[in-house]
Amino acid sequence: MDAKSTLVRLLAEAGITPNGPNPWDLQVHDDRLWNRFVAEGTLGLGEAYMDGWWDVEDMAEFFNRAIGRTIDKQFRPPLSLIWQHVQARYLNMQTVRRSRRVAKMHYNETDAYRASLDDRMTGSCGYWPEGVTNVNEAQEAKLDLVCRKIGLKAGQTVWDIGCGWGAFMGFAAEKYGANCVGVTVSPDQAEYGRARYKDLPVEFQVKDYREFTGKVDHVVSMGMFEHVGYKNYRNYFEAARRAIADDGLFMLHTIGSQWTTRTIDPWIEKYIFPGGVIPSMGQVGEAIDGIFTVVDVHNIGPHYDKTLVAWYENFERNWPKDRDAQGERFYRMWKYYLLCCAGGFRARAIQVWQFVLSPKGVPEGYITQR
Repeated sequence: MDAKSTLVRLLAEAGITPNGPNPWDLQVHDDRLWNRFVAEGTLGLGEAYMDGWWDVEDMAEFFNRAIGRTIDKQFRPPLSLIWQHVQARYLNMQTVRRSRRVAKMHYNETDAYRASLDDRMTGSCGYWPEGVTNVNEAQEAKLDLVCRKIGLKAGQTVWDIGCGWGAFMGFAAEKYGANCVGVTVSPDQAEYGRARYKDLPVEFQVKDYREFTGKVDHVVSMGMFEHVGYKNYRNYFEAARRAIADDGLFMLHTIGSQWTTRTIDPWIEKYIFPGGVIPSMGQVGEAIDGIFTVVDVHNIGPHYDKTLVAWYENFERNWPKDRDAQGERFYRMWKYYLLCCAGGFRARAIQVWQFVLSPKGVPEGYITQR
């Protein structure tokens, strides 16, 4: 059976009909798509979309169905993916030097983030409890939840590992009277945050987390652990333990995988997060062994589907409509990034975990926050 026939059959099992009438049915503009996907896997699928070979009205739902059927796992892995696994196994792809790659490649896309994110530029999953209706409210709810989870009090100091544009630090300083210090490998993020929060007790340090030397009451980290790499998980938690007070709490917010892996999707690796890896529960548990006690775990994975769709709606509304060929390719790349990830969370193939960790446990017992 040829590539097209095989893929059409697998798509049908997922309720997807090529060139069909449903919003999640992909519309194929170039029949070379089928062989390209079989030969190059998800990297080829994403690049084919960037090249204009196919479209789909509801991309998030298309990926929900396709990922749920594990269509990409039905074929022999392409050589590019095998090489990616070999590198990850034998090399540390997230050294201090290599950690700068994601800043140069991705976090300098400030205009795209401004067009997509909430008013605070919060670059991680929002929290959508009952009554929250938009992404600004969802991110405020998430930031408040994090402050409550660590029991933040006025005058305390918090280290934000991978602080981004400073959304958490600004919120914690404004709403809770905290002092905050954050590290980011992106000079652009630090420049933005310093200007926005110049009147608050907020400090941005452009450095890798392994280079931080301060002492703090609490530690938080949101959407950064996915850049650490499995060879560095232990070092990451040791760095947090060196910084945190014995009675402090560490709130770790990370995307999580059901399976232990060493690499990320090849298209995401190439175009979005070089060196990214999604940790498993087992990897986190092994890395904190003897360093931290888990006092709470909260899975908010479904909330990232809603967040990513809201980001896409912002992006679609705010991004310039008058685009040259290069601009159109970037637009399609960014759209694909947001909505293929939304589909992954909708399919529950990936999670979002919030861990609350304590160096020595909480003697009086931890009161769960939701």
